[in-house]
Amino acid sequence: MLAAGTAGARAASGAEAWPAGRPITWVVPYPPGGSTDVLGRSIAQQLNGPLGTTVIVENRPGATGTIGAALVARATPDGLTLLGTSIGPQAIAPHMMGKLPYDPVASFAPVITIGTIPHVLVVAARQPYSSVRALVEAALAAPGTLAFASGGTGTILQMQGELLQQQSGARFLHVPYKGDTPALQDTLGGQVQFMFAPAAAALPHVQSGALRALAVTSAARLSALPDTPTMTEEGYKDFVVEQWQAVFAPAGTPGGVIERLNAAIGAAIRTPAVAELADKLGITLAGGSPQQLDALRRADYDKWGRLIRDAHIKA
Repeated sequence: MLAAGTAGARAASGAEAWPAGRPITWVVPYPPGGSTDVLGRSIAQQLNGPLGTTVIVENRPGATGTIGAALVARATPDGLTLLGTSIGPQAIAPHMMGKLPYDPVASFAPVITIGTIPHVLVVAARQPYSSVRALVEAALAAPGTLAFASGGTGTILQMQGELLQQQSGARFLHVPYKGDTPALQDTLGGQVQFMFAPAAAALPHVQSGALRALAVTSAARLSALPDTPTMTEEGYKDFVVEQWQAVFAPAGTPGGVIERLNAAIGAAIRTPAVAELADKLGITLAGGSPQQLDALRRADYDKWGRLIRDAHIKA
């Protein structure tokens, strides 16, 4: 009876805190069409029924994702405004953007981790490098002459190149592009020597023989690339790098609301429609508690902050 009463009190508390019937705005801090936007829209469609409301996805791109983040940080903490974002605006860009109108950690309440994206260190097939060691040795012999591409300054793709510099002592030339696709195209064309690319984007080119995969940044080898070693296996410690996508609410959002959102989004990412789309996008769905997301974002915020300060990287 005591257990039942306690459970009932928790349910009542969550019900009282939930703003039933009012529309929810899911802010994506990127342009339409990217993986964060596409997957976010799929999840939002799954939430309308369980939450008894309409979830509207709104794109607010700009300033490496910090414009959309600022909008949510200023919103009323009632569960009606959510931020569907990724590692960049929450753990990387704040260290490079100077003074922001919000605190990247304290201004947001973690809700749930949606998923993670592993990356692959790739070179064009015509490049002479057959291993990470060969690539690094060439860079050590001619500092600043080997170039790596990224989807832009402040992205997780750049951070991995910077991390390789820091751990190897080599010096590369960073070439930022306006998105991952043109960066990958120039890597294929040989205009740059290498890049850390999202696994799903690189895999077809690796399978066709146009790209050579030297290593993956996941904790274990990828099933799609069983013969490609991890960066850890190649001798680089603390090089497990996966781009995460997650949902946050404004700080101060009631715990009952956070619990309701966590449960609803957790159920949504287990639906066949969302799972099938995530697989096509190369995203490993995660879920988990708000506390797990909080630990993840704090660890990455500290990790990339140290790297950015040490490398003197500016936006």
